[in-house]
Amino acid sequence: MIVQVYEIQEPHEVAAVVETGVDHVGSVVTASSAWRQPILRSTVQEVQRTTAKSSLIPLFREPDAVYRTLDYYRPDIVHFCDLLDDTVFGELLTLQEGVRQRFPEIDIMRSIPIVQRGRSNSARSLYYAGTLAPTSDWFLTDTLLVDASADVTDQPEDGFVGITGKTCDWEIARQLVDAFDVPVILAGGLGPENVGEGIRTVRPAGVDSCTLTNAAGDDGRPIRFKKDLEAVARFVTESRRAAAEINLKTRGELPCTKPAT
Repeated sequence: MIVQVYEIQEPHEVAAVVETGVDHVGSVVTASSAWRQPILRSTVQEVQRTTAKSSLIPLFREPDAVYRTLDYYRPDIVHFCDLLDDTVFGELLTLQEGVRQRFPEIDIMRSIPIVQRGRSNSARSLYYAGTLAPTSDWFLTDTLLVDASADVTDQPEDGFVGITGKTCDWEIARQLVDAFDVPVILAGGLGPENVGEGIRTVRPAGVDSCTLTNAAGDDGRPIRFKKDLEAVARFVTESRRAAAEINLKTRGELPCTKPAT
C-alpha cells in the first residue's frame, strides 16, 4: 500500500514526513512564472536521499514550461492534475506523450477527476482514463466539484482538480481500479478517520492525503503547505492496518465481509 502525502515545499520538512512511513512525498510548482525555485528543488533532492520517492505537480500545462521544469527538478514522478474536458484533452494527451519521450526515467501520474457520490455516472472518467492509460504509470482519483445539476463548478485551483477536502464517488474509483492495469492511488478528502474505509471499499494500490493531514488554523480550517505530522502518522498507520486486513482476508486468515459503502 503506497502512502502519498502533499504538499511538502521545504527541505527541513522531508525527514519528519518520511519517518512517519510516507512512500511518496509530493510538492507543487504553483505557476509557470515561478517555475525555478531552488528551495523546492532542494526539497525534491532531499526526498531522493531517503527511501521515499518525490512527486511533483506543475500547475500549468504549457509544454515548454513543463519540460524545463522537469529538467530543473528531475522528480521521480510528475503528477498532472488538470481538469479533463474535451476542449483541452488533446493538448494534455500530447503533453503526456511528449514527457514520456523526453523524460522516460520519470513516472507519470495522472489525476482522473471523479465527482462526489450520486452526482454523475462513471462513463466520462473511464473514457479519459482509457485514453491516457498507455502513457500513465499511475492514476490518482480526485474529487471534481459539481453543482446540484452535476454541472462542473469552480475548483480550488482554476483548471485543476484537488485540495477540496471532499471524497469522490468510491464506487467509480473502484471501477477505475478494476478496469485498468495502471495502479490507482485513491485521493480526495482522505484523512486518518476515513482512509481505512476507502481502502477496504476501493482496493487501490495506494492512498493520498493533502488537505485532511494539514495543520489547522485558529479558525479550524486547514493551512495550505503546513502539515500536521501527528495526523500524517495516523494516516500512515490506518492505511497499513487496512491493507494488512485485506491481505489476511485474501489469504483466508480472516472472514471476508462486503466492503463498507
